Amino acid sequence: MRKPLLVTLLALLASGCMVGPDYVRPPVETPTAWRLSEQDARDLANTVWWEQLGDPVLNDLVATALHENKDLMIAAARVDQFAGNYGIVRSGLFPQVGAGYEVRRQRDVSAVVVGAGGDETYNSYNAVLNASWEIDIWGRIRRQTEAARAQLLASEEGRRGVILSLVGSVAGAYINLRDLDRQLEIARATAKSRGESYEIFKLRFEGGIISVLELSQNRSQYEEALATIPPLEKAIAQQENGLSVLLGRNPGPIPRGKDIDHLTLPAIPAGLPSDLLERRPDIRRTEQDLIAANALIGAAKAAYFPTISLTGLFGYASTSLSNLFDSQSKVWSYGAPITMPIFTAGAIAGQVQAAEAQQQQALFAYQKAIQEAFREVNDALISQNRTREQLKAQRRQVEALQQYAATARLRYDNGYTSYIEVLDAERSLFNVQLQYTQTQQIEFQSLINLYLAMGGGWVSEAEKVANTTGAQ
Repeated sequence: MRKPLLVTLLALLASGCMVGPDYVRPPVETPTAWRLSEQDARDLANTVWWEQLGDPVLNDLVATALHENKDLMIAAARVDQFAGNYGIVRSGLFPQVGAGYEVRRQRDVSAVVVGAGGDETYNSYNAVLNASWEIDIWGRIRRQTEAARAQLLASEEGRRGVILSLVGSVAGAYINLRDLDRQLEIARATAKSRGESYEIFKLRFEGGIISVLELSQNRSQYEEALATIPPLEKAIAQQENGLSVLLGRNPGPIPRGKDIDHLTLPAIPAGLPSDLLERRPDIRRTEQDLIAANALIGAAKAAYFPTISLTGLFGYASTSLSNLFDSQSKVWSYGAPITMPIFTAGAIAGQVQAAEAQQQQALFAYQKAIQEAFREVNDALISQNRTREQLKAQRRQVEALQQYAATARLRYDNGYTSYIEVLDAERSLFNVQLQYTQTQQIEFQSLINLYLAMGGGWVSEAEKVANTTGAQ
């Protein structure tokens, strides 16, 4: 009877029977095209896009962040954690072997020990080798291993998602810093020009050439320009602090490279909506979460069926160390314990229900991640297209207001108009100059967002930088 039973167990194990559903990627409704098509779009998804801006300082900052950012280090440690968990779960597929040795001295009046009389003190020595192996007939351990592997892959995609976000955050923060620098430069130049004008107006007022009204108007302009400087200086310092943390450093100054007017806009990346399923780390992570949740349904359902294990023990036991390894001291045992639930008051059914509900949550999270990805790409395409048009209009507006301000000043100096016209022209020019540089920053950020939304092989290129020698 022993041989047919063993053959039957091995046949069941070899058949690969696993309860629970096998994973099949759910159907996804994918748009055939984006809402806004770009004729200038190029297949650049696998390029290191931040280098297209042409600023070596930015390249160094990104490399530093990929080496030193603490969120990235946390994500890398999380990958190691799930790799360890996977090894723990997978070990259940193999026999577990252990050894033990015990020396004991005891006095037991109720013991009857070979070679020792009752009510005596005696020594005992034991050396044993034991083994156990759960026969995974129903696939419980294999489903748990499948889930653990998916969780490991999900953690790796989570790390790639951190890399994607980190590179975008560093580039965006640097662009914003250069935008603030440019605004501060405009504010200081305007304040200097208006200060010089105010000194001239004071002399003209003292000479009785102009009225106190015109002097007050000129001073108002000067103070307006001065008032814009402290908020910009504060914003720059705070931006530097935030960027320092992204670099894994304490708050401090940030080196500068090219100003925002001389940075090169990255090219517009091309791609089909269906590409996002393979390009975006967040979508791939949520799919691995779904695979793990799907596998855990099978692990929960396997609890309905018997658990069969093979156990064995071989060793020696003696009351004398010198006789421990004699043939008469051998001890051994083997068995095949079987356990099966009969009544659990709904515990197993509850576990299956919970696993199925978690799978549904993971499915909806996967579908939502895809929809959000489509939205982000469409939003970024629309933003960069419309911002580009806005920037062209503002550039023409700046040129018009520069001419307007020069003409108004000339008309005022020749007595053809009041100073209110000059005041209006210069105030409008100052505001539009600030708005123009802010729109430049928005255009850069829109293209950064587009690269982040598209995903792509550039994440792997950034990952190589993060893994180079010197990374912590």
